[in-house]
Amino acid sequence: MLSLVKRHLMLYFRNRSGVFFSLFGALISFVLYLVFLKQSIKADWATLPDASQLLDNWLIAGTLTITGITTSLTALSQMVKDQEQKVDLDLRLTDIGPVAVQSSYLLSAASTAFVMQAIVYLVMTGYFAWTDSLSFSISVLPEAFFIMLLSAILSTAVNALIVGLLHSVDSLSKLASLIGTASGFLVGTYVPLGTLPDFAQLLMKLNPGTYIASLYRQALMTPKLNEVFAKASAQLDYFEKKMGVKIEWTALLTHAQSYLVVLVVLLVSAGVLTIQSLKKRRFA
Repeated sequence: MLSLVKRHLMLYFRNRSGVFFSLFGALISFVLYLVFLKQSIKADWATLPDASQLLDNWLIAGTLTITGITTSLTALSQMVKDQEQKVDLDLRLTDIGPVAVQSSYLLSAASTAFVMQAIVYLVMTGYFAWTDSLSFSISVLPEAFFIMLLSAILSTAVNALIVGLLHSVDSLSKLASLIGTASGFLVGTYVPLGTLPDFAQLLMKLNPGTYIASLYRQALMTPKLNEVFAKASAQLDYFEKKMGVKIEWTALLTHAQSYLVVLVVLLVSAGVLTIQSLKKRRFA
């Protein structure tokens, strides 16, 4: 199976245009923030010290979430290509087996999403450290990389459910373009979650990526938030609600509750994928 994973990874990274377009949604959020959004959002929090550093980390969190979604989807496109060209039938004739073949696509997509998130994080952190003197704390890295892993697995699982419904590369490319554009809205990167109407907020709260973005924001922003709002807990709650640092249902979800939501969605997605895989194996 590892040889198949290596094959899928090589096919993804050798396709430079594919790699670029898999990052297109993340690039859009980055450019929009620099050109249009940063000053307008910063004006709403002009009284806060180090507002630029807070918002830079806020953007990094959303962009990493988008990266996990779009790169895992692009990596999974290899599965559709192989099915369309009947390559998967040849692979199943080997002693690997259909379940292992299916698992190889998932593992390579999750690996791709993790690596690309790590690269985007390092690039964006370096850029904002240079332009805005963004401070970098090694203490946030363990949780940040754990969230990258969680994001990669969750995005791959959810995208695999979607990709499983498609049978042509053309249909997948159209869907990928739609998801790449919409993901920035759905995770609250183009527009902060708390500034939208209730119905739009509800749609975003039903998207698993919103909770990944929330976890990223809490991990990257909490040290600075605790410093800025040290004596203003009510204002901290307001900021976290408006900017989507924490997700509100009846109350703001705690850090542990946000993790729980992600884990539940991941387990449900994994369960559905397992059932689908067993059905395919049965009728293969």
